[in-house]
Amino acid sequence: MFYRDSEKIYRVSELDAFPWLVHGFGTRLADIPASFAQLATLKQIHSASCVAAEGRPGLLGEGDALLENQNGSVVAVKTADCIPVLLVDERLRAVAAVHAGWRGTVARIAAEAVAAMGRRFGTRAKDLHAAIGPGIGKCCYEVGAEVAARFGGQGRGHIDLADANRRQLEELGVTGRHIYASNLCTMCGGEEFFSFRRDQDAAGRMYSFAGIR
Repeated sequence: MFYRDSEKIYRVSELDAFPWLVHGFGTRLADIPASFAQLATLKQIHSASCVAAEGRPGLLGEGDALLENQNGSVVAVKTADCIPVLLVDERLRAVAAVHAGWRGTVARIAAEAVAAMGRRFGTRAKDLHAAIGPGIGKCCYEVGAEVAARFGGQGRGHIDLADANRRQLEELGVTGRHIYASNLCTMCGGEEFFSFRRDQDAAGRMYSFAGIR
């Protein structure tokens, strides 16, 4: 279950059960970068590219998922309507932060992050917990025929990016009860969230993060 704490960060109560884990989904009111000395990020390019942080802080190149299993390191993605997904391997104490816009979702970035964690750390899908954070909801995300067709639609329509990412994770074997969705729409929640579709170039970015203590 998602809840907002006193730092104006959304967290998942089920993930709080792991004492080694730090995680959260920032709002427009939270200053995430100031909280961590070892924060790693990427230049996000709407791809299926995954990068291993390996304990390195700072901007680690181009891609849309950051993987980590080293103590003291935190990985993060930035969003303002796209879907942030945090992956947590409870068995091996490894994490990933994933940025999934419509292009990344079509490219199966969340699924590729699971596969990359398997190759690099030995992660098994059945050991993963996945938290799908605030992003633009189906209520507000109307797209043209060309984009809708990439999701199996015809003509203009509304796309549910969070559900598309959930289905990708379930197809790979992530247990449904271990997938937690915020059901929070960034475009609807103007007081809490940045939204590029609503605010265009005036929109800031929110950090979603996961790391190992």
